[in-house]
Amino acid sequence: MSWFYGWFEKRVDPFLDVEIGMPPATLVKYIVYYTGQMKLWFFLAFCFVFANAAIEATIFSYIGQLIDILTEFSSVKETGWEGLLDTAGTTLLIMLGVVVIVKSIIVLASALLEEQIIVPGFFTLIRWQSHKYVAQQSLTFFQSDLSGKVAQKTFQTGHAVGEFMLGLIHTVSFVLAYAISTFALLISLNSSFGFTIAIWFSGFAFIAWFFIPRLRHRSKETAEAGAIAIGRMVDGYSNISTVKLHESSINENDWVKEGILGQFTALKRMTRYLTSVRFVLSLFSNVVVGVLVWQAIDLWIRDVLTLGEVAFTLALVLRLALLLNRLMGALNGLFRGVGTIQNSMEMIAKPLAITDKPNAPELEFKKGEIELEKIKFNYGKDGNLFDGLSLKIKPGEKIGIVGTSGAGKSTLVNLILRFFDVEKGRVLIDGQDVRDVTQNSLRSHFSMVQQETALFSRSVRENIAHGRPDASLEEIIKAAKKAKAHDFIENLEDNKGRRGYDAQIGERGVQLSGGQRQRLAIARVILRDAPILILDEATSALDSEIEAVIQENLSELMVGKTVIVIAHRLSTIAELDRLIVLDNGCLIEEGSHEQLIKSKGKYASLWKRQSGGFIGLGHGLDK
Repeated sequence: MSWFYGWFEKRVDPFLDVEIGMPPATLVKYIVYYTGQMKLWFFLAFCFVFANAAIEATIFSYIGQLIDILTEFSSVKETGWEGLLDTAGTTLLIMLGVVVIVKSIIVLASALLEEQIIVPGFFTLIRWQSHKYVAQQSLTFFQSDLSGKVAQKTFQTGHAVGEFMLGLIHTVSFVLAYAISTFALLISLNSSFGFTIAIWFSGFAFIAWFFIPRLRHRSKETAEAGAIAIGRMVDGYSNISTVKLHESSINENDWVKEGILGQFTALKRMTRYLTSVRFVLSLFSNVVVGVLVWQAIDLWIRDVLTLGEVAFTLALVLRLALLLNRLMGALNGLFRGVGTIQNSMEMIAKPLAITDKPNAPELEFKKGEIELEKIKFNYGKDGNLFDGLSLKIKPGEKIGIVGTSGAGKSTLVNLILRFFDVEKGRVLIDGQDVRDVTQNSLRSHFSMVQQETALFSRSVRENIAHGRPDASLEEIIKAAKKAKAHDFIENLEDNKGRRGYDAQIGERGVQLSGGQRQRLAIARVILRDAPILILDEATSALDSEIEAVIQENLSELMVGKTVIVIAHRLSTIAELDRLIVLDNGCLIEEGSHEQLIKSKGKYASLWKRQSGGFIGLGHGLDK
């Protein structure tokens, strides 16, 4: 049967390569934005659920017909089945066909649409498109929130929108079909039923209209509180070694408890409201059911209705009341879903801070010249970290950036990479404004090693090849050897028995030492071999012996490249072509090591403060 299910499952490709734009920031438009991509399947699902409900309502009419048939046949029961079939065989056969064949086919079609097409296809489609859009957000976006919270909201939106739509289809189509069928069938028996049912549905709609907006608000609060609680858990789990080191598990638990308590409080507010809604709607429905039962009995007493018609009326009314009561449970889920959707939407549907211009060309790389023209920048806050800073780095030049913490060293690099946009001025690569070219083409010409090594919870091989996923194993091993990482990699084994380059290294490379993580990052840079190289405290986690060997390989890698090195250990940059000294965002000194020592300025003061004994960087550099 797998081929049968598979045919339906292939009707939707959730990973179809489509342009991902910003989703709308209003609830209805947000839902329509995604469901519009599968409107045919949702329409068919609605039609089949509606048809199933209509048939169910029709089946209740069969109960009345069957009672009347048996009542008429009771006087000649001695003729048995043969007499019954002669009298009403065709009617009974039609009833059987509808119940056994037609209803089963409709249920199968409805199940295939929902379980084989919508649930896997639509749920995954939203998750994938939401992820692709969120991944384009700026560094500020990710630095402003807990990563676990961002991931949870991005992933949950697929399930929330999908469950909401399926719930809405079942609720609306089923109730609508039953409402129409009940109204049509009962009014055909007696017009007084129609008036009572019209009051029933009108009152039900008014109560829902009154309560739904308030429930939606409560649900949104609950979803946001839940996301905060999960974010706090993930934050603690991802830093569990620090928690244990500082013996702060009690404080950490209190912090998580505060998040869970917030969700608990919000959940109580919502469920109190739901209880009130369910009681009011149930009371109203029960009163109307009582009125309809009284009407049916009264019409039977007056010989307007037959016993079968009374039975049919009571069964249909009680079934509709049961459905409306179930609707309360469905609305409960829908309201929770709406709150979750809103909560995710408010995070996802935000404009991108850093975007490519329409039809932006790729960067035309020439020699690797970098120029900053009178840039102003301060993360959108008052004042300026950089206020008119200008700097030119020649093609193939190796420069070191020096300064105390907060001087703007890493920010300068982030502006060159266009992780942030300057507020005034320009950043140029080979004369091209970085804002005028595509971000991917810009960054494809850079390699970078940071002090806080960025590793993934994947295999060693995947981590080294992250900048060049098409690299062969031989190329990966060659890069690892140059980074002095091959020997320890060969001895790695994870908890599932995978060894060497196939071993998984855990979240952020937690199973490795700081020096090992740094060497993998350096191997990645060596393998990528991009024409512009940025080293941000690249060897700070290494011992002097390993550092000396890696420096030689990095020196080879630097040949012919434009290089920017950030280092607090000044001896590691003393042999670079030019040193730039930053202080509070201002370029206060520049020149060679010898020139800056002679000037007896900020650099000379920093140099004097530091002891010697560190390995020099750049033996035999291409200057």
